[in-house]
Amino acid sequence: MSRSAPAGPFLRWRPLSFLLFGAGAALLVGAVVDRSAVPVFLAVPLLLAGPAAALGGPRGPPVVRVERHEEGSGPDVRVVGSLRASDRTDARDLELSFDRPAALAAAAEPTFEPRADAVGFSVPWLAAEPAIVEIPAPRVVWRDACGLVERPVRSEGGPLVVERYPPELVHVGAVRLRRTMALPGETPSSRLGASGEFHGLRDAAPSDPPRRINWRASARAGRLVANEYEVDRTGDVLLLLDARRTSLGPEVDDRLFSIARAAAAGIAESFLHEKARVGVAVFGEFLDAVPLASGRTQRLRVRARLLDARLGPADTPSERGAIAVSRYFPPGVTTILLTSLVDDPSGELVLHLRRRGYPLIVLSPSPLPILTAQSALPATDEALAARLTALVRRARIAQTWRDAPTVDWDQYWSLGGFVHFLRRAGTARVG
Repeated sequence: MSRSAPAGPFLRWRPLSFLLFGAGAALLVGAVVDRSAVPVFLAVPLLLAGPAAALGGPRGPPVVRVERHEEGSGPDVRVVGSLRASDRTDARDLELSFDRPAALAAAAEPTFEPRADAVGFSVPWLAAEPAIVEIPAPRVVWRDACGLVERPVRSEGGPLVVERYPPELVHVGAVRLRRTMALPGETPSSRLGASGEFHGLRDAAPSDPPRRINWRASARAGRLVANEYEVDRTGDVLLLLDARRTSLGPEVDDRLFSIARAAAAGIAESFLHEKARVGVAVFGEFLDAVPLASGRTQRLRVRARLLDARLGPADTPSERGAIAVSRYFPPGVTTILLTSLVDDPSGELVLHLRRRGYPLIVLSPSPLPILTAQSALPATDEALAARLTALVRRARIAQTWRDAPTVDWDQYWSLGGFVHFLRRAGTARVG
């Protein structure tokens, strides 16, 4: 679905126009005082310059089409695209500006290639940490060649989502997970196919052979629908994000939560690619959940939920989150809890979930790299403070291990230990 950037219909005068108007008015006053016609001839062009520039431009808000895509890998994020103007608008009179998301940093100045019909652009940014962000459409204004007047432009184009997460997550979906009870409407059948017991229906993929297409269901749905079998499924997984604020402060909390959202996006993408059922829940003040499902539509639901996720208050009871999870997801589903484990409520949530029958794996983004980078203490004091903080962190991880396997994530661009844990000891313990 395309989105349009809002634009006002009215023309706006630039500061240079007011300067010319003021100079023209001063000349007219001088002509009256001196009783001379010469200043009038000088004042007329200055007074008419702004209206002439407005009449020479578009009569209404121009409409332009923005096409964008992102390039690069890892921390490198480069938004490349073009802005195509209508037939009556010269693209060289358009000026673009980009709103940089908070999770990205400017790497260099944007480059533009203006032509008569379109403007090409390349915007280099840098993702210092894993992130999933939506890049808003650029703000565009039409401005005359002399810079006297400008008019907002309505830009049309689809949203651009940038996902940056550790590359090891691409292969995490190959892990075999525990299957749980079917959701309402999914009834097992005794009819067997080439891949095992029939499970349900899904949208057909281009790689599906004709014998796998359910032609009767396709005729009813109006699109190609394929049979799905139990053997094709790798299991069910729930990604639970603890979105409660901590004692670290808003800035550190936002960064840690952004990293957790990126990890959840990568894990969900990998398991959905392997045809597993994936559910996502964000526990802040209340629980926002996407129930277990698979397929292309579920991928869009998960992405939308992660993009809209926000931090909630710190005093939300952990038991409320465990009760809410049990309303959306069946006990026994493999649960990956993403939490910073900074305060006691995070550990309490682990305990409540285990008591309700959810096998847990805790993936904890460590705040130590962020706190170390922000420290302004002298070198000796900073080393001592870092040592004490690391000891407190290690003790909290060890305490959480008593209730659930815990992975301390302190190198944000690497999750090899987490993937290795799932494939070996972690898989045996949780399913």
